[in-house]
Amino acid sequence: MVNVLHFLFGVFGNATALFLFLSPTITFKRIIKSKSTEQFSGVPYVMTLLNCLLSAWYGLPFVSKNNILVSTINGTGSVIESIYVLVFILYATRKEKGKILGLLTLVLTIFATVAFVSLFALHGSTRKLFCGLAATVFSIIMYASPLSIIRLVIKTKSVEFMPFFLSLFVFLCGTSWFVYGLLGHDPFVAVPNGFGCGLGTVQLILYFIYRNGKGVDDSDDVKKPTSQSVEMGVGKPQLEKNQVMVNGSHDEQV
Repeated sequence: MVNVLHFLFGVFGNATALFLFLSPTITFKRIIKSKSTEQFSGVPYVMTLLNCLLSAWYGLPFVSKNNILVSTINGTGSVIESIYVLVFILYATRKEKGKILGLLTLVLTIFATVAFVSLFALHGSTRKLFCGLAATVFSIIMYASPLSIIRLVIKTKSVEFMPFFLSLFVFLCGTSWFVYGLLGHDPFVAVPNGFGCGLGTVQLILYFIYRNGKGVDDSDDVKKPTSQSVEMGVGKPQLEKNQVMVNGSHDEQV
């Protein structure tokens, strides 16, 4: 029975995570249409790619047993994030291209180092510990990235920048993988996704507190993001007093 539940929560986690991986397509349709990355940042996509690569590697049978569902969704996520990064580089300014290409090189070097060391220098439980810690650190970083949006919601008393369904899927994704980790007795899956579950809960609570709020009007001490998405950590703030434009999309990692 436990094995069946473990599998079902893994499948559900795959579905919710896929939704979150695909949510930035709204942003990239805009980038392709305008042939410009505007004020968007490519950094979160590169970092999410690293997280997907490390998590997919961790889920492989020779690293950790009974975690193939972790590999399937993060392998898929790696492909999706790679496409995002390539599109971003294609339409970015020369300065931004150099920045993202440099970061991408660093990310691939980190992953290659982790894979090489774990494959040739470590074995058994030591290999699992090493790969699990690497994946956990970057998973927590990915889950923590919407904290700036939470802060903005509290300051403006408005959920304009935090769409309900995306907050809901952050909660569902974190919860399903948290339970999956508990049932599989795997702290490297349970801990970061327990953090994600808690973050999703906070977002939903804030949504119901401020869902009818009209926000703070043209306050000088509140910075509102314009021309940016509310994906996890995405966007460079561009300040403007009289007009606020938000592209509602979101990015998440298991």
